[in-house]
Amino acid sequence: MDDIRDIVTRRVNDLTPAEKRCARALLADYPAAGLGSASSLAEAAGTSTPTVLRFLAHLGFGSYRTFQQRLRDEITRTATSPVQRATRSRAERSAPTDFTAAVDQRIGIAEQLVRAVPQPEFDAAVALLAGRPRRTLVAGGYFTHHLAALLASQLDQLLTGVDFTRDPLRADIGKYLDLGKDGVVLLFDFRRYEKDAKQLAELVKEQGGRLVLLTDHELSPSAQLADVVLPVYVDGVPFDSDAGVLILLESLVECVFNALGPKAIRRMERWEASVEIPRVFSASKSRSIAEEVISPL
Repeated sequence: MDDIRDIVTRRVNDLTPAEKRCARALLADYPAAGLGSASSLAEAAGTSTPTVLRFLAHLGFGSYRTFQQRLRDEITRTATSPVQRATRSRAERSAPTDFTAAVDQRIGIAEQLVRAVPQPEFDAAVALLAGRPRRTLVAGGYFTHHLAALLASQLDQLLTGVDFTRDPLRADIGKYLDLGKDGVVLLFDFRRYEKDAKQLAELVKEQGGRLVLLTDHELSPSAQLADVVLPVYVDGVPFDSDAGVLILLESLVECVFNALGPKAIRRMERWEASVEIPRVFSASKSRSIAEEVISPL
């Protein structure tokens, strides 16, 4: 039986804008948001109770009571902490970890990517970046700062004004105070969500910037503030897997590159001509070695 969050993700394209706000509110505080009253969910979504009921009808639930019972059954079936997942996996495993099995598990996680990320959300993220915003800021969390740095370093070769902000609420806060409505922020916040991420999301919206949130399939609380949400399945043992996240980042960069067209090539040429990266073999040295190899005796 599909989880409710899977049903929401699969049907999000069929929802009205107001119903999409209900979906965001539900997933941003999942499953707790669905355990309260319909009016409390409506308040969290900034909409009305009848809209919440229409939203649930689109998901296939005839009443709010039916929806809540399904949600409670799901919680009973699946609620575990990361430590519980790791402990259970170890107990169920009768033999030492097999490399092939571990790889297959991560391939399975990566294959969930298309199911998890709504196409309109991905297209919206590409459009924001390909629109060449005046400033693009990238921020990660405790376990995702390396992913944020990787994304920023690649986007920097395609776009001007890209910055990886290692300490966004302190040393780098000035960059966010100068953001403005023509700025875009790419924020990573995965489960065991961080307070700093929510504070940063609030700051971005106060400054009028556009927020693209990269998060897991359970959705960061910051999803309610985001203009675009890119959720990824991350279940792994003992820690959540980055396999799907890396594929999402590479796909995002590739699609932005394609959308920019010749502008991206020109930017990359300027970057390569200006940035010195010490290498064992430089391009000129490689050419001279090749010439020696092919030159006649």
